[in-house]
Amino acid sequence: MKKLLFLAILNLSVLISFGQKSVILESFKKNGVDPSILDPKSRDRPDNYTFDYKYTTITGNKESVILAKFDPSKPEAEQWTVTSVKGKAPGNSDIKTFRKNHGKPPVVGKIDESTYKIEKVNADFLIISYKQDPASLPDEAKFMKDCRLYLTINLKTKRLEKVQSLNEKPLKIKIFNAEKLDLVAKYRYDENEKRYFTESEDLNLMVKFLGQLAPMETISEYSNYKKI
Repeated sequence: MKKLLFLAILNLSVLISFGQKSVILESFKKNGVDPSILDPKSRDRPDNYTFDYKYTTITGNKESVILAKFDPSKPEAEQWTVTSVKGKAPGNSDIKTFRKNHGKPPVVGKIDESTYKIEKVNADFLIISYKQDPASLPDEAKFMKDCRLYLTINLKTKRLEKVQSLNEKPLKIKIFNAEKLDLVAKYRYDENEKRYFTESEDLNLMVKFLGQLAPMETISEYSNYKKI
């Protein structure tokens, strides 16, 4: 009896998941949108392009800017070159810290297809949302299981414009307890290269520090992509 109940629940889950995704795919077909836009890998950081990078950290009234370059053709430990920190030449500790924090490629979790939703659709935009499969997230990114991702698709160009991640409950991120996470990644589609390139990532956090809520913001800006 328990086995039959389990199978019934499993089948229902599959049907719900398929139903939600089929509605989205039907909307894509109606609006001429390529369904591959759903694949998170379609917006992966390219592994055969160099690019310039500007990383800005804002905490309270303090701002720090780091300029760097990325070259995937170099050995893994040397792919990032830091060119300046707060307008000055970087020290060895600056370079070591930056490479440690940026050495790993961005986390790309699998979609939990049972969580698909169409949030909004009009003549200009289609917004869909989903959550990520917790099992696909590494330990350092497990907090993302409590976030919902919103994809904004421009129906004039048929291209993805941005992905916004918003938390649905308070999060534990490393040593911080975060009440708010709002990450907006913007993309540009290159018609010649037939792929998306990240233009910027703006992360806003509201964390508890010594019992007080404190805002933190980091802005990543990518430019001057060149194929190697």
